[in-house]
Amino acid sequence: MASYIRRRKFLAALLGGAAAWPLAAGAQQPVMPVIGFLYGASPDPVARRLRAFRQGLKDSGYVEGENVAIEYRWAESQFDRLPEMVADLIRRQVTVIAALNTVAAVAAKAASTTIPIVFSSGEDPVRLGLVASLARPGGNATGINNFIGEVTAKRLGLLHELVPTANRVGVLVNPADVLTETALRDVQPAARAIGLQIQVVNASTSGEIDAAFAAFVREQVDALFIGPGGVFSNRRVHIANQAMRHGIPATYSQREFPEIGGLMSYGTNLTDSWRHVGIYAGRVLKGAKPADLPVVQSTKLELVIIAQTARLLGLTIPPGVLAIADEVIE
Repeated sequence: MASYIRRRKFLAALLGGAAAWPLAAGAQQPVMPVIGFLYGASPDPVARRLRAFRQGLKDSGYVEGENVAIEYRWAESQFDRLPEMVADLIRRQVTVIAALNTVAAVAAKAASTTIPIVFSSGEDPVRLGLVASLARPGGNATGINNFIGEVTAKRLGLLHELVPTANRVGVLVNPADVLTETALRDVQPAARAIGLQIQVVNASTSGEIDAAFAAFVREQVDALFIGPGGVFSNRRVHIANQAMRHGIPATYSQREFPEIGGLMSYGTNLTDSWRHVGIYAGRVLKGAKPADLPVVQSTKLELVIIAQTARLLGLTIPPGVLAIADEVIE
């Protein structure tokens, strides 16, 4: 009889606990959403932009580690790694992919037509097949169009104003970067329009960059136009030092170059662009569909000049250029 009573109590306790399981499960906190962060280059040059991305998320109500997690993937300019990085993010079932440059955006879109993608692209996203149109993206991707190609003519013109005696300009590009075709397409007619000759040299490694500068010195170029892309951004100190060593004024597409001594940069404010990506990623986390979010046309451009570098190169910054500069760093 005693054993029977013990069995009844055990079964009652077991069933009572089982009845409470659904209640306990229902009381658990929901799973934290995960953003898959994908970038084709290295984290070091883009610390300022990364802070802006997180600020954009915060503006949308999300704080990393509190109510959203971020899985970071940095390709370190080894673009062939991007497909596997995207595949890994998909296996981890991320809620949204934030693709922070053009090569990353192309890789993400090629890998998935269902996972929401928010991109920052320097090339026309319609031409790349990322969206059906800017106003109505129509698929699983939307983001920011940075107009890197469209500002090429203006950047070359500013370089000519700063170096009015220049006749021959060296153009350094990375043939593996998706932005190179657009850069070359725009720089050639822009050079002809202001009477400049250009010499295009390809480079993807530090050794090739050194060889390119040797070629520029042999050809006696008067100034340099450095193409866009993460490979050059990762090697910005090397490139800026080579330009100064050989006394060649150079223009760059990103402010990270003048921040370490490069002469000047003109282009989209990518810090602001990354903030917008964070905002859009937050909206997607709240349920918005990329198909319904129009691509943002980035209109915030910035001209940054290093006054000391100009003086070392024997250049006088024209008043007209000073007047439109967003920042002149002494």
